[in-house]
Amino acid sequence: MSTKYKATDINSAYFITLTTVGWIDIFTRLNQKHVMINALKYCQSNKGLEIYAFVLMHSHLHILCKATANLTIAEIMRDFKKFTSKKIIETIQNEPESRREWMLEYFQDSCVHLKRTQNYKVWQDGYHAESVYSNKFIKEKINYIHQNPVKEKIVANAEDYYFSSARNYAGLDNDLHVVVLFMG
Repeated sequence: MSTKYKATDINSAYFITLTTVGWIDIFTRLNQKHVMINALKYCQSNKGLEIYAFVLMHSHLHILCKATANLTIAEIMRDFKKFTSKKIIETIQNEPESRREWMLEYFQDSCVHLKRTQNYKVWQDGYHAESVYSNKFIKEKINYIHQNPVKEKIVANAEDYYFSSARNYAGLDNDLHVVVLFMG
């Protein structure tokens, strides 16, 4: 099995991307964004996830992070994806959602090829992890993360996007606290 884009070094920080199946825009609704932020907070408090930068886009999450406790990044991402999948489906089923039927059908159809029985598949397999190897790499990835909503023309200024650590780096309020890295 290939280790490319896998978090194999337990002492390293990683730039990770999690993407929904079919790049479905799940995180356009505030309730779904809160599912993700609350799950990240839980991982910080209970699983030793240290977050340096993040952005939650409509169909994916970028995060610069490190595992600092007993669990590895691989274990944290596995648990995070499993938990958020269930909560996302639950939220679609129980809260107002105009796209409910086709989203649930798409997530069901995404399970057809799976060997084990599963009702819904929300996330693409695995996670794209790149090991942090230099300060230059860290700067590039933090900039990439923070500029994502600007590039997509969601906001004009990175710090105006609420679901991004660009707010933390600008000294503004944010629901998710991160370890701000001061790079010279």
